[in-house]
Amino acid sequence: MSEEIIAALATAWGESGIAIVRLSGEGCVDLADKIIASKKTLAERPPRFMSLTGLRGRNGETFDEALVVRFEAGSSYTGEESAEIQCHGGRLAGQKCLEELCAQGARLALPGEFTRRAFVNRRIDLSQAEAVLGVIEARSDEALAASARTLQGSFAEEIKKFLSALTNLAAQLEVDLDFPEEGEGYLTKEEKISLMNKLILEGGELLSRCRSGLILREGVRAAIAGRPNVGKSSLLNALLREERAIVTPTPGTTRDAIEETFVHKGVPIRIIDTAGIRKTSDEVESLGVDRSLRSIKGADLTLWVVDASEKLTDEEKELGRKIAGGRHIIVLNKSDLPAAVTKTALRSLFPDSPIIQLSALRREGVDELKDKIVDEISGGCSLSGGYGVTARQTECLASALAAVKEALGALKEELGEDVSISCIAEARSQLSSLLGLDCTEDLLDAVFSKFCVGK
Repeated sequence: MSEEIIAALATAWGESGIAIVRLSGEGCVDLADKIIASKKTLAERPPRFMSLTGLRGRNGETFDEALVVRFEAGSSYTGEESAEIQCHGGRLAGQKCLEELCAQGARLALPGEFTRRAFVNRRIDLSQAEAVLGVIEARSDEALAASARTLQGSFAEEIKKFLSALTNLAAQLEVDLDFPEEGEGYLTKEEKISLMNKLILEGGELLSRCRSGLILREGVRAAIAGRPNVGKSSLLNALLREERAIVTPTPGTTRDAIEETFVHKGVPIRIIDTAGIRKTSDEVESLGVDRSLRSIKGADLTLWVVDASEKLTDEEKELGRKIAGGRHIIVLNKSDLPAAVTKTALRSLFPDSPIIQLSALRREGVDELKDKIVDEISGGCSLSGGYGVTARQTECLASALAAVKEALGALKEELGEDVSISCIAEARSQLSSLLGLDCTEDLLDAVFSKFCVGK
């Protein structure tokens, strides 16, 4: 792959101050020199030294002025010989620069190919490569900090320590299996149990930090549900602090789902305002109800809105029982009106449900609801200090931890050292996959296809 010279626009398309075109691959500096209009070539200039020069096309005419810089192999982002051309922003200069470079022998880079080369050339591991995307996509200061921690390698170091401890444990178990005549063995059963419990504790703490970071990185989906005219759209507007949804006294105003995102305590919360759920003969409203039910099913959390000024109907109670089967919060709305439903009455029907009382119209109690949303999603744990990881990485770590627990169970039940060794081997395999130590091309394709071109 690195035998080819790749080129891409590293900045966004469109009008801007500058457009950065980057190249990577052996010979890319000489290739860049073919479009540079200067007596002194880029190859003759010192590395990491930026200089001003003209850019010329195949017809010999200069089409722009740019700043150019080169990086030596081993000292660049990709680990390869690299160069950057910073021309004027706009719709033509960057595109023209790319066209001229490709005409001289470069090819357009694939999504994430620069970072993929950095991984292949061992400049970074796979966890750091995925953290690059986390930094780019961060939607809060907390998410950015979590991804930065991973990018700097602190998460990889923790995983490597965990992997090393598993490797040492596996070696000790192998000794006992190969030399059973030594009696109790290299380690006593109690010592093995103690070591595994220690690994499970440390792995659990690491997994908790990963899940915190995953929440910050990917956010949550929360669906607002309830019968018509209970104030769902008013609640959406209150959460967003803007008039996003149309609000009228007429029931059934919302016919389709409305999705918007806000950030609270560093967590991106994608809120979905759904159509009121009720039995109806109106074909359009019926379609809206079906979509509402699908939104509830696909959400991480459901906000069931109840009108405090009106008694619960049997249809509402049935909806509440369905919603209570998943992660949810009961929102007792219209607290500014005389109460027909109280928190005490709701608790008698739904004793395990968290309840927040508020007035969406007056925007009273809305911040308390936001806090509760984050609290329910995080399980009450602090989100600070988390690692910016992907669902894939979290799943690998969770699977490794589960395998260690199986090894411990096999040891306690005396199923044989070979069973415990097999479980530990599976845990090591999962951690190796997390770091990209034994990854397949299909895995790399899946990871880097999510990146933008130019990164």
